[in-house]
Amino acid sequence: MGYRIKTMLLLVVLTLLLLGVGWLIGLWMGISPPMAITGAFFFSILLNFTVYWKSHKWVLKLHGAEIVSEKEEPGLHEMVERLAENADLPKPTVAITDDDKPNAFATGRNPQNAVVAVTKGLIENIPEDEIEAILGHEMAHIKNRDMLVNTMAATIAGAIAYLGMMGRFSMFFGRRRGKGGVLALLALIILPIAAAIVRMSISRKREYGADEEGAEISGNPAALANALERIQKITEDRKKRTRGRSNQRGNIAMSHMYIHNPFSAGGMARLFSTHPPVEERVKFLRNFSEQMS
Repeated sequence: MGYRIKTMLLLVVLTLLLLGVGWLIGLWMGISPPMAITGAFFFSILLNFTVYWKSHKWVLKLHGAEIVSEKEEPGLHEMVERLAENADLPKPTVAITDDDKPNAFATGRNPQNAVVAVTKGLIENIPEDEIEAILGHEMAHIKNRDMLVNTMAATIAGAIAYLGMMGRFSMFFGRRRGKGGVLALLALIILPIAAAIVRMSISRKREYGADEEGAEISGNPAALANALERIQKITEDRKKRTRGRSNQRGNIAMSHMYIHNPFSAGGMARLFSTHPPVEERVKFLRNFSEQMS
């Protein structure tokens, strides 16, 4: 699929940005650029590997999610089992978070350790056919191992941010050792920002991919479009009542996990958004529904 090729190209761009930052630091500090790159990269790998390996436990705890049995939520389990069969995947663990805002996410390092979680607000505010379409989207994330892809992007972008911080600190507080001057400083400010934008772009590509493949898994792209519009309206109405405060439980760094970004903002902030605009996703799904028909 096209989005997978685009994702790989964006990962290549991130890698090139990492090499550029390492080269600049080596130029300024008079050390070997490969040494600077290797140190920060392996540090980021160690950190992100630990997070990735334990992610499902940490994420569930952070969001106050409770694993529910088939006896407790038979309808939800039936949906997940049916969708897992459609996607040719093992049935994920099912969890519910005590959150009155409609949302859902998937976590886990691979399909064998995956968890799909929905909020109480989703169950209470969204029709069953739309919930099933949302779960299909999350099943697509699991099938495509999007958690791994996003971790790879975070690893490289994290290494770039760490190198950029180290380089700027050296320029302001250390002795001048090499070349570069103002241009190197500007580059060490701009390149981490560019890396963050590329990382968010990868996340958005994976969302489009999960929308498409999730619609195939559930067989109902129109229901997913309706669900996104419904969640968007509920979220905006609640933000108006709370004067713009999302009051979302969790961490903004994990916003890429949700079906709908609860921390979304407009304007230039969209560059750093983990999700495409809902309007674009709905338009895509409506067109896809017509093609399927």
